Amino acid sequence: MSKEQAELRRWLEEVTDPELAAELVSIRNEEKEVHERFYRSLEFGTGGLRGELGAGTNRMNIYTVRQATQGFAAYLLTQNKTPSTAISYDSRHKSDVFARETARVLAANGVKVYLYPHLMPTPALSFAVLDRHCEGGVMVTASHNPARYNGYKAYAADGAQISGHVAAAVSEEIEKTDIFRDVKLADFEEALADGRIEYIDDALIERYYAAVMAQALRPELGKTAGLRLVYTPLNGSGLVPVMTVLKRMGHTDITVVPEQEQPNGDFPTCPYPNPEILEAMRLGLDLCEKLEADLLLATDPDSDRVGTAVLQNGTPRLISGNEMGALLLDYICRTRLELHKMPEKPVAVRSIVSTTMTDAIAAHYGVEMRQVLTGFKYIGEQIAHLEAEGHPERFIFGFEESYGYLVGGYVRDKDAVVASMLICEMAAWYKGQGKNLGEALDDLYAQYGFYFNKVDSYTFPGSDGMAKMATLMETLRTELPIAIAGRPVTGHTDYEAGKRYEDGEGETPTGLPSSNVMEFRLGKEGSLVARPSGTEPKLKFYYSLRAADRPTAEKAYGEIKSSVEDWLGL
Repeated sequence: MSKEQAELRRWLEEVTDPELAAELVSIRNEEKEVHERFYRSLEFGTGGLRGELGAGTNRMNIYTVRQATQGFAAYLLTQNKTPSTAISYDSRHKSDVFARETARVLAANGVKVYLYPHLMPTPALSFAVLDRHCEGGVMVTASHNPARYNGYKAYAADGAQISGHVAAAVSEEIEKTDIFRDVKLADFEEALADGRIEYIDDALIERYYAAVMAQALRPELGKTAGLRLVYTPLNGSGLVPVMTVLKRMGHTDITVVPEQEQPNGDFPTCPYPNPEILEAMRLGLDLCEKLEADLLLATDPDSDRVGTAVLQNGTPRLISGNEMGALLLDYICRTRLELHKMPEKPVAVRSIVSTTMTDAIAAHYGVEMRQVLTGFKYIGEQIAHLEAEGHPERFIFGFEESYGYLVGGYVRDKDAVVASMLICEMAAWYKGQGKNLGEALDDLYAQYGFYFNKVDSYTFPGSDGMAKMATLMETLRTELPIAIAGRPVTGHTDYEAGKRYEDGEGETPTGLPSSNVMEFRLGKEGSLVARPSGTEPKLKFYYSLRAADRPTAEKAYGEIKSSVEDWLGL
């Protein structure tokens, strides 16, 4: 009997959940289906858990969630004899169930639980961890993945997602935990009655809203600009917090996309509920055109990321995450200077795969731009460093190209609620100048040059997908290209080895944690970065190119992409 068949037999004997039991019975004679569910256990990393819903060790279900939580609880108890944890969840299938099961396991292990009584976004989880001085936190979400997925993000006491060494410690505890025999489980209602589990009250939620609104630079603009807004929460958790903050800031002309208004884990109108994807934005764009709106906002299911679009000359124009990062940084800097609110030695932070256009903008305003690895926890670390130095006010902005932004240190994760508020404020200010955000962006390109940024993802499904990606990355690392599409490689950085090499300058350390990322620099034309996803079987290539105009940049992108696909054998 194979390992997978033995594990299946055990699950058939142990599982009491009727839905999972029925699934196991239905696939027990299908070798491929059994293999996919049991060939491995979901890996617990810095992003926690993420996987397809269903039965088996390689699926998200109440048993894998309980096992992970037992391991997390064991780790938390090494940090404090009486630890506490906050829990939140989004609109995905089973999110409320997994949040409740997480609370039961933590409570049974002596970990105090603060649980949101209804779905709330990821940044609200980070806020609760900090507000209640918790040792940890759990956000049940799979972010922007398709409806068949769910996930489990673990947070540390600093309000950011856990670091690599914490993930390794938790993973070690999980491996020691038998998924059925070793998990402690409290009765939810009893734990609620005796205080081991406590619902987060409205007062904390109000403190979160107040912290968001405190980041406004020109809070009066919302009441006078007369912005016409279209908003879609993409059937996720953003509806209440985003609408609450925007209305309190004085924005009253807001139309919510009706088909995407209410929480719905099926995401019926956008199979991939990601504001980076045109398909997810389509209904909002149509409504924008119909209403001749000034701005479209779209938040992802756990409302930590926001996408935007405007009508320019009557045509919808999507604004990318990199472009919005440039717009926000420029607006924040110019406004702070005008209002005499720019701190001494201001700091902005971006990920290594985000646009270098923001470096030029930061330099123009005398702002230090720090680069960190992909993952907003690294931006959170920079905020924590500034706080430890006694100068939290120096942090003015952090962003990632994947539509994540943060202003202020009240949370340690990207926040689509504060981003939506500031984007609307910025749009209102530009409207007063007779411009929309698209025209403002064109002005920045005219000032700094045209920057082209694109991300291409290649999926490697199945049990051998991760191995294929690892082989490709190792090939890039050991067989360094000297040219890409006829363009000389003038330098490269191996972030796994922590070494940067530049022609004529030799080798220098990156000063960053190890990460499986390779960057190839192409002189003044820009760079190409290869990075496997940490949560999906995808290999991502990030193109960051600078040219005189868009057609020239797009031509260069096409040529470099062709070389990349030759590497991949496509």
